[in-house]
Amino acid sequence: MNDKSRELCDYRMQNAEETLETACDCMNNRRYKDCINRCYYAAFYAIKAVLALERKDFKRHKDAVAYFNQNYVAKEIFPKSIGKALGRLKRKREASDYDDFYVASYEETMEQLEYAKEIVTEIRKYVSNI
Repeated sequence: MNDKSRELCDYRMQNAEETLETACDCMNNRRYKDCINRCYYAAFYAIKAVLALERKDFKRHKDAVAYFNQNYVAKEIFPKSIGKALGRLKRKREASDYDDFYVASYEETMEQLEYAKEIVTEIRKYVSNI
């Protein structure tokens, strides 16, 4: 790791935390579909922060997520619950963003918010110790 990769990691982590705050604001204002979207992106920016430490980057979301799962979740650097939560966030975000008549409930949105908080918290701990 060099100074540039650390700087990029910190930037991405800040972006993840700000996006998580936005998700909370959306939840508080009952904008559930927006909250679901922001939850996924908070988690995605956090995993990109981890990838920055090893100077890895991907153009497609699915490639970044797959790499993270193979090299961090499968190797038990992060618990399997993180990989499962990330998959749920991705699926729910896609349904929310692309299904015309999708209606998000309070309960499912709160669940997504908890997943995002778990991922961002775990990754924050990880990057702080590197």
